Amino acid sequence: MDAFMVGVVANIGMMALLALSAYLLLLVGEVSFGQQAFFGIGAYAAGIATALWGWPLAPAILFAALAGAVGQFGVALPTLRLRGFHFSVATLAFAEAVRILLELFHYRRPVDGHLMGPDGEHGFRDVRYIFDNGIGALDYMLGIWLLLALVLAAFAFLERSRIGPRLRMIGEDDVLAALNGIDVIRYRLVASAGAGALAACAGGLYIHSVTYVEPGVFSVMLGVHTLAYGLIGGLGTAFGPLLGVLIDIGFLETLHGLSQYRMIVFGGLVALLLILRPRGLLDEPLANRLGRWLGRVR
Repeated sequence: MDAFMVGVVANIGMMALLALSAYLLLLVGEVSFGQQAFFGIGAYAAGIATALWGWPLAPAILFAALAGAVGQFGVALPTLRLRGFHFSVATLAFAEAVRILLELFHYRRPVDGHLMGPDGEHGFRDVRYIFDNGIGALDYMLGIWLLLALVLAAFAFLERSRIGPRLRMIGEDDVLAALNGIDVIRYRLVASAGAGALAACAGGLYIHSVTYVEPGVFSVMLGVHTLAYGLIGGLGTAFGPLLGVLIDIGFLETLHGLSQYRMIVFGGLVALLLILRPRGLLDEPLANRLGRWLGRVR
């Protein structure tokens, strides 16, 4: 596998983690256009931890996940009573506020004789932990996919437990779920914290992969793509968002003849699938059929 493909596969893994954060909120009926905010929070938190504080990578990613979880939990508390369009606008407004705050955020410290750290609109440079510690691109890519596999396994376990059906019931009708004794508020708060942790984890991995980010990276378009991956791939299983990422990055981005038309093709595909398959390619009926077929094969 050449360097280009290693980079593409690593990017697919990181974007899949980000897409899963939006998918977790979709399960409880919340459409978020703001997951890029927690992606950015995670990127800056993990970058500061390794580049300025000298932490190892694993604790830095955990610190980023904690920051994302606390951040989205804090956003969920005042928006619990918002639904549909109002919730979506609130998450988008928060994401734009975070992007602007990152443009104003300066935290510079001397490290090995060089001034390093977030520098407002100029971004955050020289997050070189994996290069300074001899972690190869292939090894880093495999680490990303190992983490993604663990997250997908956790989602599979969740779906088979009592929690998965409860989350879907809340997403279908929260009033009916409450009448059936489900603590809707608690489940939504926990789902929000989990979504923030996933997005921030992806951001922490991303900044160490590219070594440099700027606030403009965490734009509205990143949030739109994050949400669209689940809508394209399907909401019937956690593998749906991964399928959506594979279609966009793994297929459209690697076809050099379509690269300049990628956004047009992607937007058209989203519109077409929302009409033909509102719950995506891997929707609940198809996911259930595939599950039964796999059970017979075993």
